[in-house]
Amino acid sequence: MLGRPCSTVFRVMTRPTWDEYFLQLAHNVASRSTCDRGRSGCVIVKDKRILCTGYVGSPPGLPHCDEVGHLLREVVDENGKTSKHCMRTIHAEQNAIIQGARFGMSLQGATLYCKMEPCRTCAMSIIGAGIRKVVCEKKYHAAEDTRDMFAKCGIDLVVLSEEVEEYQDM
Repeated sequence: MLGRPCSTVFRVMTRPTWDEYFLQLAHNVASRSTCDRGRSGCVIVKDKRILCTGYVGSPPGLPHCDEVGHLLREVVDENGKTSKHCMRTIHAEQNAIIQGARFGMSLQGATLYCKMEPCRTCAMSIIGAGIRKVVCEKKYHAAEDTRDMFAKCGIDLVVLSEEVEEYQDM
């Protein structure tokens, strides 16, 4: 039909910020997690390019929580507070760093995106890998050491919410 005007409608879409975008991807990665207590994902990025990802799960070849149940252990902190932790799985941050090492990727200067502030063990791995920035959605109930180590090492920690991540069977 000649002579008819084009009626294309343009919709204005708000693009997510880079931090929002990579956190959304971390949520998608988390869908592969095999421990329902800590379904979490991690994305490590450099120059706005994804280097590697990781999710909560058992090491390759070992049984997963979804298959055989949790391997819960009680942990007592220095204040006497007892909490339960699943020892069957590797944290998302650790799995992402391991994936980077396995495939020969330097993480020096990268940014790590994750659900909550990393635990002390993951924080030490992040520092050792040379990651310079960590962006997470929520606080972690036991992240005081992480905050202190990151501050001492010059790692930029960005927590988008004051909400503390809650676990079942704490």
